Amino acid sequence: MLKLFKTILKTGEATVKYPFKPLEVCPGFRGKPVYDAEQCIACGACTVACPANALTMETDTTTGERVWQIFYGRCIFCARCEEVCPTRAIVLSEEFELAVTQKADLYTTATFALHSCPQCNQPFTTKKALALTMDLLAQSSGDPDTVEALREVYECCPGCRQKYNLSTNGSLRMRQIAVGEKS
Repeated sequence: MLKLFKTILKTGEATVKYPFKPLEVCPGFRGKPVYDAEQCIACGACTVACPANALTMETDTTTGERVWQIFYGRCIFCARCEEVCPTRAIVLSEEFELAVTQKADLYTTATFALHSCPQCNQPFTTKKALALTMDLLAQSSGDPDTVEALREVYECCPGCRQKYNLSTNGSLRMRQIAVGEKS
């Protein structure tokens, strides 16, 4: 019996003092997804990648808004949303205690303004996504004049852009812009 007590004292504590002491998690732990609406462009990549359908996005063309939402009650913490987000608006934290008193506290929602096509007046993307596209084009081309010349094309919806590119004037204009000629 004395030998048993000596072994127990040598071993020490086998348990942690959780919940009275914070629990340390391992590196790479996948906890609650933290969403930053300022970074998000509402592209919808995360909603497509989410296998649990915890992420949803609804577009209301009458109000000109796109609503992004996450329901933590369905989230399986797979990190697919973090992997596909082009702007790093979603990152998984080390937080794992998600108990709430009301179901509404498990939702996070963000609303984005839509950009309407100047030709047909149909909303087709968010204003933040269009601004990011134009910024990336300006950075990659190095010539702001070319990007500004293409702005009227990129601000149109895909249907109007296709009509513009298929028309004779559109093709001529695109060639002029590509080679840097003046119209």
